[in-house]
Amino acid sequence: MDSANSNDALGTGLRQQTNWWGAFVIGLAGTILVTGIAPLAVAGMGASAVFYMGINTVFGLILCLCLAEMAAMWPDRAGGVPSYAAESFRPLVGDRAARHIGGFSGWSYWLGWFPVAPINMILTASYVTSLLELPQGKSIDPFGSVGAPVTYTVLTISLVGLALLYIPCHFGIRLGAGFATVLGVLSMLPLTALVFLPFFKAGSFDIHNLIGLHLPAGVTGSPAFYFGWMFPITWNVIAMEAAACYIGECRQPARDAKIAMTAEGIYGVFIYVMTPIVFVGVLGAALSTADPLTLYTDFARHLFGATSWVKWFIGIPLILALLLSVLNAIMGVGRSIYQASEDGMLPRWFQRTNRHGVPGRAMAFNVVCSMIVVLFGSPARIYIFSNAGYLFACALALAGYFVHRQLRPDVERPYRLPGFVRWIALAIFAFWMVVYWYGGFNAPHIVVGPNESPFLFLLGLAIMCAYFPLYWWRAASDRRNPGRATSTSTPQTVGVATKGPEE
Repeated sequence: MDSANSNDALGTGLRQQTNWWGAFVIGLAGTILVTGIAPLAVAGMGASAVFYMGINTVFGLILCLCLAEMAAMWPDRAGGVPSYAAESFRPLVGDRAARHIGGFSGWSYWLGWFPVAPINMILTASYVTSLLELPQGKSIDPFGSVGAPVTYTVLTISLVGLALLYIPCHFGIRLGAGFATVLGVLSMLPLTALVFLPFFKAGSFDIHNLIGLHLPAGVTGSPAFYFGWMFPITWNVIAMEAAACYIGECRQPARDAKIAMTAEGIYGVFIYVMTPIVFVGVLGAALSTADPLTLYTDFARHLFGATSWVKWFIGIPLILALLLSVLNAIMGVGRSIYQASEDGMLPRWFQRTNRHGVPGRAMAFNVVCSMIVVLFGSPARIYIFSNAGYLFACALALAGYFVHRQLRPDVERPYRLPGFVRWIALAIFAFWMVVYWYGGFNAPHIVVGPNESPFLFLLGLAIMCAYFPLYWWRAASDRRNPGRATSTSTPQTVGVATKGPEE
């Protein structure tokens, strides 16, 4: 990095060229995932989806606030959720084990976020072909029963789209944030307006559709059903934490962390709670499809009538929203595996930044993996194996927050939550572990199809375990080149730590 830019650089090599607004608008990619999960959840769970999406979204808000505190305390850490794992667990388990917790969390988080890109490019391509009435062409199904058929048209649009969206990611955080601002404003304004419109048109919203939070006709609830559905729900409704990936690139991270994460969390709660409420309140028994474009279009037609422009009014913002999520999936989790490599836990190849001060190789790796996962063809299937990594990393962040607040209570924290929040964080961690193991094991046959085995969840666990050979590769490389080994010294924490637990 040239000296002219030295004042814009982190100790990790990423440049501090944005502010809370940049982190917030790129992080909107997590909130925008409502466009995929709300139709799927209300079609499968009926009005009961309002409660299960709502309660987990509130838990996601708590996660955002805890991340804000940790981000302000460790402003040199890039990559969001997993980047704080090593620091938060160090007082409990020591340096060596804490570094492995951080590395494993980083790899798990990568599994959780990079598939957002192929999922949303599949949906984007489907909407483009629908709006433009393009021929679908033949279908391929390379993964057999594990995946689903994907047409050549959808596949081509998806692969080209992924390659094109890498371009703004490559040219630095400043361009990426500007690109995200345009996509975020053009997509979230109309989608947010749709939440309010039913309350301004008399007779369009029926509160009786929500009373009792009932299941769809013919569906019987059970613990396996509810936890099975909560598993993919958590892949979406807590994703507003994505804003934390960019706090380390803010010019004033200690100040910007609180603003960006609080705003992202509150807006996420509003969108994730109100969207299923208005869907159920307006459509009621007409909720018959899990396809986002069809459901949003039906919803708009109940408000505006069956006019020709409705499909375009809904389709264009949905496409822009999905593209923003793809952008974040490439950018954000690239910083997570970059940080794990910077810490010496993943191969040094991921650690390389380009001349624009961003982890170009890590982001390119995300694009290539996304192109492979597009071949799965089915977003629901991708949800399952991806969330094996994502929910694990997010739950671990809450456990780490509890550990650090309990064992290092007097460390100076530029942003400090009330002490009791650590117990709420611990309780959410415990609940999400039940969702993770019991819900993850049951999710394939509850959400994807009755004949599905737990294979998709087990596939996710297997990909997570790929961390260990990757670490051994890095360790062998460091032994061969000891002069290039990454320093594993503890990053300096604001203030002085004490050993006593917080009361």
